[in-house]
Amino acid sequence: MAQTSHGRRRALRAAIGRRRGAAGDIPPVVTEAPAAIRVVDGVRVDGDGADGGYRVIVQAQPTAESITALADDWGLHPLLAEDLHHAGQRPKLERFGDVTFIVARAAWYVDASERVELAEVHLLVRPDAVAVLCQDWRWIDGSAAPDLTDGPGGLLEDPELLHRGSAAFAYRVLDRIVDGYGPVLDGLALDQEQIERQVFTGEATVTERIYRLSQEVVDLKHACAPLAAAVGALVRRHAEDEDDALAAYVADVADHLTRVDAEVTELRASLAQILDVNATLVAQRQNEDMKKISGWAAILFAPTLVAAIYGMNFDRMPELHWAFGYPLALATMVAFGVALYTVFKRRGWF
Repeated sequence: MAQTSHGRRRALRAAIGRRRGAAGDIPPVVTEAPAAIRVVDGVRVDGDGADGGYRVIVQAQPTAESITALADDWGLHPLLAEDLHHAGQRPKLERFGDVTFIVARAAWYVDASERVELAEVHLLVRPDAVAVLCQDWRWIDGSAAPDLTDGPGGLLEDPELLHRGSAAFAYRVLDRIVDGYGPVLDGLALDQEQIERQVFTGEATVTERIYRLSQEVVDLKHACAPLAAAVGALVRRHAEDEDDALAAYVADVADHLTRVDAEVTELRASLAQILDVNATLVAQRQNEDMKKISGWAAILFAPTLVAAIYGMNFDRMPELHWAFGYPLALATMVAFGVALYTVFKRRGWF
């Protein structure tokens, strides 16, 4: 998807920051985890990381000011702070001291417009805290704010897993992002089936639809393929620590990403084949049309030739003053036309 320019993005964030609290249609930024997170057994997310706990910061609609405050509070590297301010990055994983920086792209499918919407998510993970910044002002499922509860579907529904540290919370976010790719693939696959039927019915708009769907698949490919490499790096890191219980969980996310990437690649190849088939069918239809046009042109050419010959202005011409010349000329024209039509009909041109 096309990304908003950096200057415009910063201006919009500043404007939202000024309007926050005054406009009822813009939900507030969640800079600190709500009280619901405190019910998680063994995880002190409202503290400073003491006693094995960790702090969770979720900014569903970050502003330039809130990002700057976070960078100052954590003492982030200037290059990392710059990346946080400037969205539009490909999924990746980087280390800055004790801070792990992960860029991911969430995706969801909009059936009405047959589009794949993407949202860039930045994750900052360190032993005593984890921060999640939604750079496109939308949560990973397209909503305005995340579900920070311990109920079904909430990010905190597995207290035992979250007890394993701040990396566990980052894993939950990545797992939700990867799980969101499944419905997107289902929507794209349904569109592909509809396109296949359109191709063989000869609808004129199918070529444009193939190109648009191919672009959506390419966007999803750009979201999942680099993320697979980043998660693979996480798997290797956790594998170095035999006591790290998160290794199996992260490996499961990597496995899901591998399957998603394979399905996206297969879908992209299928669309390329459909486009080739459509081009072949269009060429065949054009050939059939050209046969009909050429056949009728030949049928009309024979009478035109006879009429042109006897339409020449010469005083001495055979049959010019013959009483049966005109009927014979007409009969010859009809005979030529019928003969050519019969030949073309037998050859399947008509």
